[in-house]
Amino acid sequence: MIKKQDELRETANRLAAKGKGLLAVDESTPTIGNRLAGINVENTEENRQAYRGMLFTAEGLGEYISGSILFEETLYQDHVDGESMVAKLDKLGIIPGIKVDKGLRPLAGAHKVETWCQGLEGLVERTGEYYERGARFAKWRAVLQITADGCPTNLAIKENAWGLARYAKICQESGLVPIIEPEILMDGDHTIERTAEVQERVLTEVYKACAENGVFLEGTLLKPSMTVSGADNTDKASPEEVANTTVRTMDRCVPAAVPGIMFLSGGLTEEDASVYLNTMNSIDRKGPWSVTFSYGRALQQSCLQAWKGNDLEAGQKALMARSQANSEASTGDYVAGSQPSSQDTLFEAGYKY
Repeated sequence: MIKKQDELRETANRLAAKGKGLLAVDESTPTIGNRLAGINVENTEENRQAYRGMLFTAEGLGEYISGSILFEETLYQDHVDGESMVAKLDKLGIIPGIKVDKGLRPLAGAHKVETWCQGLEGLVERTGEYYERGARFAKWRAVLQITADGCPTNLAIKENAWGLARYAKICQESGLVPIIEPEILMDGDHTIERTAEVQERVLTEVYKACAENGVFLEGTLLKPSMTVSGADNTDKASPEEVANTTVRTMDRCVPAAVPGIMFLSGGLTEEDASVYLNTMNSIDRKGPWSVTFSYGRALQQSCLQAWKGNDLEAGQKALMARSQANSEASTGDYVAGSQPSSQDTLFEAGYKY
């Protein structure tokens, strides 16, 4: 196990390297179809190949991006030039990762909005195959929601924490660094303090489950949502309030052994995702972990709009701009508005991959 621990630790530290973050390109086929429909591009394998191939051949992307989370189709897919997508990432110095969960299902016995994440069955075999294909880390998204009538329930918190811990242990046994993602949705009108209260309960339960399952924390990464108020709350918290509350929450709950906290954008605009991250890296914190990004929509929205199905150069230029912005934000050096960004709201109620 020592050899595997060394590899897991090394991979996790590379992914959490200073000034770098993750590009999440793990949308399911229906979800990427919705994205493509927004630019009037048909959801075919050829078009998905063209879009993701554009991302993975952006020269210099590895300066800002340490790893990319892929959907299974992409992990086994070749670029149009015949070289594998994995090889394209390797050439950029970007570590390939893989989404391994099988999606959300209603949680019996809980509130009607609550879910559990399926995918543990067969995960040992799948992670072994993914490792052989070149993946070195994995992602599993658990989702919790805050409501006025008692959510998340203790049942939902415990179920999702246990699922994350079981997934993490299985991944590590196959040599994959697990990204632990307990996302708290922005849906609702709750305050930022209510979010913080819930997030502390969730993270505490997640790391308790990890301890019980013998998860090697030095070979993991955390992918939480930022501590923000609900999307319907008219009293929007300032970047400083978001940063201070988020860092306080992480300081209280995340073990020092975890190498990196890779925040998800969770429906924030491209610019807000960068500004909030930058503000977090401009204030003091007790935790030693890297505080950086694992963004999907907040790295791809401008890129999609610029690409339009066939403009490789424009798409890559937009991707590089947002990647540089978030790289700078991860070291506290981003100047708000210094890079072009989409003004579109990226919030989707009940967001599913």
